Formats: sequence, structure tokens, C-alpha cells
Amino acid sequence: MNSSAPKIGFDRFIQLDWAAAALNIRAGVAGLDDLNALLDAAELGVEAKKKTRTVLNRLWLEPRAELVDYADRGVAIHKWQPEIPVTALCWGMSVATYPFFGRVAELVGRLSAIQGDCASAEVHRRMSEIYGEREGTRRMTNMVVQSQASWGAVERIEKGKRIIRLPQMSIDNDACAAWLIEAAVRYVAKPVSVHSLQSLPVLFPFKLTCSLACAVLNSPNLDLRSEGPSNQFIVLRSVR
Repeated sequence: MNSSAPKIGFDRFIQLDWAAAALNIRAGVAGLDDLNALLDAAELGVEAKKKTRTVLNRLWLEPRAELVDYADRGVAIHKWQPEIPVTALCWGMSVATYPFFGRVAELVGRLSAIQGDCASAEVHRRMSEIYGEREGTRRMTNMVVQSQASWGAVERIEKGKRIIRLPQMSIDNDACAAWLIEAAVRYVAKPVSVHSLQSLPVLFPFKLTCSLACAVLNSPNLDLRSEGPSNQFIVLRSVR
């Protein structure tokens, strides 16, 4: 959505508890010392710790200006609806913040849609078509998939050669469902069909079980537009 948005950026393995700690810091229920203790326990080197913190800063601690409100709304969901899986919040923020993360998620979701698994090589091939044939593309794709595995979305098997989906996490909260849908709209940077909401590849780890029409209609940040009697699309309310 913003020309200054980073094209890759998500270049480190991020454990779920690290991302959750960053979320809790923004929520005011944890401090930087808690996050630093987790990173120290992982025995990261000085440079690795610095780069990991950069990713976490973008996610929750220091989001880009156009995502501050989005991040704060995610924090509010976390504080008032503690039953919401923290993976859902970190996933939505990652998709909205890092197009590279979103692209890997979309590819894994699309390629595994029928049989529940896909070949890692196919994900790498398609990412290379988009971001170029370079070692950095392959390494960062691996970092994203490894992170998604830590977050409970996928499992890597056959020595990492295949990626399988894990059971979906149910989201029956209207506010969280709308927030996740907003992440997908921000990622694709174009209107999203209402008919596709239950099967958006970029949100494959989640089963949105609430009334999505109500969730969208009740969201102050999403608009519903119609093109004919049966074609409805969702856009960001700020985009008019």
C-alpha cells in the first residue's frame, strides 16, 4: 500500500515466544528485559540478536507509521480477548508489515490447499521468480517457513523437503476476523472478494467461523463495495 514499505525485511527466524513477548511489550504487560532474556537464552550472537530485534521492532515495537493504528488495534484484541491465539495476531501483523512473509504464506496456502502439503522446492522456485535467483531469497524463504512452523501453522518433514499444514486455528471473534481480513487486504493491495474470505491462501492457518459479513460490516476500517448483485468486494475504508 505504501511505496516505502520494505520488499523483503523478514530475514530472521522468529520464534513465537519472541513475537509474543514483543506484542506483550506493546500491550504494556511485559518489558524489554523480558524479550532480551528470551533472546539471550537462545544464545544469539550480537549481530543475530540485533537483526532479530529489527524484525520484532517492525512487527510490534516500532511499526511503520501507517501501521501504528493497525498494531494498536491488534494489541487491544490481545488485551480484551485473551483466548485469541497469539499466532493469529503475530500472523496478521507480519502479513501487513512484510510483503515477503505474506507472499510465502500465500504460496504455502495455495500450494497445500488440495492435499494439505507441498514441496519446499516449489515454494522456493516461485519465490525466486518474484524476488530473483539469489541466495538471499532462498535463505529468507527458509526463515519465514521456519518461523511459521514455530508458530504452529505448518510442519516441515522429510528433512525440510515438504511442508504440511497443521490443523487450522478457529477464529470466532468478529473483531479479530475483521482485523485478519484487513491484513490480507493490505497485503494484496486491492479489493478482496467476499466469496474468497473463507479460503484466502495468505490466511490459511485460520478458520474464520464467525459471520464474516457481520464482521466486515461492523468494522470501522473496512468497506463493502458491490459490482452487480452478486459481486461484493472488501476495501480499506481509508481508500476512497
